[in-house]
Amino acid sequence: MSGQLDGYDAVLLDLDGTVIRGAETVPGAPDVVNELRQAGYPVRFVTNNASRTPEEIAEHLTALGVSTAAAHIVTSGQAAGVLLANRLPADAAVLIVGADALAGEVRSVGLTPVAAASEDPVAVVQGHSPATGWNRLAEACLAIRGGAMWVACNVDPTLPTERGMLPGNGAMVAALQVATDREPTVAGKPARALLDTAMERAGAQRPLVVGDRLDTDIAGARAAELDSLLVLSGVADAVALLAAPAEHRPSYLGADLRVLRGSMEQARIQARPGWRVDVADGSLLLHSEGTASDPLDALRALCAAWWVEHSGQVQVCACDDTAAAALDRVGLSGARRSAR
Repeated sequence: MSGQLDGYDAVLLDLDGTVIRGAETVPGAPDVVNELRQAGYPVRFVTNNASRTPEEIAEHLTALGVSTAAAHIVTSGQAAGVLLANRLPADAAVLIVGADALAGEVRSVGLTPVAAASEDPVAVVQGHSPATGWNRLAEACLAIRGGAMWVACNVDPTLPTERGMLPGNGAMVAALQVATDREPTVAGKPARALLDTAMERAGAQRPLVVGDRLDTDIAGARAAELDSLLVLSGVADAVALLAAPAEHRPSYLGADLRVLRGSMEQARIQARPGWRVDVADGSLLLHSEGTASDPLDALRALCAAWWVEHSGQVQVCACDDTAAAALDRVGLSGARRSAR
């Protein structure tokens, strides 16, 4: 892997959907992380999931074959704690909607975690927890309606797991948005605080950001003016990528972390050898040429052509059998066949 990431001085990795899916790893992820370290690249993990402490996450990763120190992990719970500490007086009461790990982050910055609106919280902080139920949401609703500041660790609507997509913190946040007619301040990605902290801990000036979500991982990298790699091992798919607005567009594309073993220039979203894309009447026409073989190269070329002057959903037409097979492989199989 040495030399493949020339120009970058660290790698900032999302966790859920990028390195792990619940209790399992994404295929190839542990080996790639270890190879990055052996090649001398600092690796830091930047997660929007506030349900566990950095120590608990490090223990989980180590058990899955990715030996990790807690200091190498940055969570949205930490970012929320810092945000609250900067805005509230010492010892202020903060109602916790989330796991014990989030309460610990609030306590560590000199604030007082509470569980009920009757304890007069001046703020509500909300992070992912599988145990969150109606009773705690009701307390938060009363506090927010009563004027309490509201901070969400993240608003990811889904969480990639070994069982598939499950409700994320954003789904619970949405319930309170409807019940309170209020909007929270978001501490995690795409806000850049997590990436800034990870860069500082890695001693990096130009890291590569890697993640599976366009609206958090990639948008966060764009906000921080950093290059990014989207992996299709979690939430984002080809349809969402092609339709992405400018602020959600990655620099590179790969199926999973194993793309880091190759040349990043080959993973860049740009015109690719073997594929020709024409834009006609608001549609994309994909042609194979020569020795076209990599379906992801076809998707890279499609994005590069569409993003020049467009955004949003687009009809993609395969102009030959090889192009049709490539579209099937990347999940654009609904595309209409067109005459060559």
